[in-house]
Amino acid sequence: MASAPRVGDVAPDFALEGTEGSFRLSDHRGQRIVLLFYPGDETAVCTKQFCSYRDHADDMSALDAVVVGISHQDVGSHEAFSAHHGLTVPLLADVDREVAKAYGASAPLLGTRRAAFVIDEDGIVRHRVVHRLGLDFQSADDLAEALDALAARA
Repeated sequence: MASAPRVGDVAPDFALEGTEGSFRLSDHRGQRIVLLFYPGDETAVCTKQFCSYRDHADDMSALDAVVVGISHQDVGSHEAFSAHHGLTVPLLADVDREVAKAYGASAPLLGTRRAAFVIDEDGIVRHRVVHRLGLDFQSADDLAEALDALAARA
């Protein structure tokens, strides 16, 4: 298994199905991407996390980035979770956890670790946070700070 990408590394490409159809990372070259790995639909912290993005939809729109959530549940589970809470971030199904493994966001027992990656327009990882316990998450403000720092380097 390849090691997880670090800041400055090329982001591993992947293709997954999700609540808004197919998503291939390389199709979004030229755009900034935020990947939000999370342990599970309808769990307490994950629900709080994605509802916070919904509640701060204007802040999320202002990020000028494509934002997606990724966990190991299937698309049907993601659709139910999204509909139940009126979520605004598309959710991708990494059922075999291969994408989580490629990004170092896979853990025994837990499945998918909570993590956030910011990828620049050239496909380079510019921000990486992998939470040990997953009891907190990157807020809309945290994501804005990471993206603002990226813009400052350009």
